[in-house]
Amino acid sequence: MKNLVSLVIVDDHKIFRTGLEVILNGIKNFKVIGSYSDGKSLLNGLAKEVPSVIFMDIKLPDENGIELTKKIKKKYSSVKIIALTMFGEIEYFNRMVDAGADGFLLKNTEVQELERAVSNITEGETYFAKEFIGYLNLRVNNKNSNISDMNLTDRELEVLRLICEGYNNNEIAEKLFISVHTVDGHRRNLILKTGVKNAPNLVMFAIKNGLID
Repeated sequence: MKNLVSLVIVDDHKIFRTGLEVILNGIKNFKVIGSYSDGKSLLNGLAKEVPSVIFMDIKLPDENGIELTKKIKKKYSSVKIIALTMFGEIEYFNRMVDAGADGFLLKNTEVQELERAVSNITEGETYFAKEFIGYLNLRVNNKNSNISDMNLTDRELEVLRLICEGYNNNEIAEKLFISVHTVDGHRRNLILKTGVKNAPNLVMFAIKNGLID
């Protein structure tokens, strides 16, 4: 039996929060332990109980989700954060990743994707909505001509593309017929060779360098 995953929702629209809470509580081993409309109430809640995952709206009435993410990651480093956004707000991705977000979902996501996103990030992976990846890929045109200088192997590029498609280490290992340990090694090498800070930044690296079709 999987461990219970405690969740918190932060969004200034009560109807959205209530609906998301009902959906999440309906997923096996998921439990919403807090629902907040602004940054102040969130921080007060975290002082009493820290969840496994926070669903973070980017636009809040008192403090935006980017600054809140920075504060939470600094004080509660174990907490995973999934940014929630409308399609038109995708432009905030880079700043949320730099702030420490572990995932990025559109607010109209399906239940299966919600479950997959939470499962991925609680296992130390990342998750980004496929619609969002496609949108960014269309917006970014500056391919890096020095990509070959990084000496990325064909296998590392395969792993990178699968990471961007939302697959976790176990799934990548199955697809490529290699061990999970080997996948983890490729992930570490990718971070080292590209010079990015973490796995979310790997996704942006891949997009900027035209590595996603």
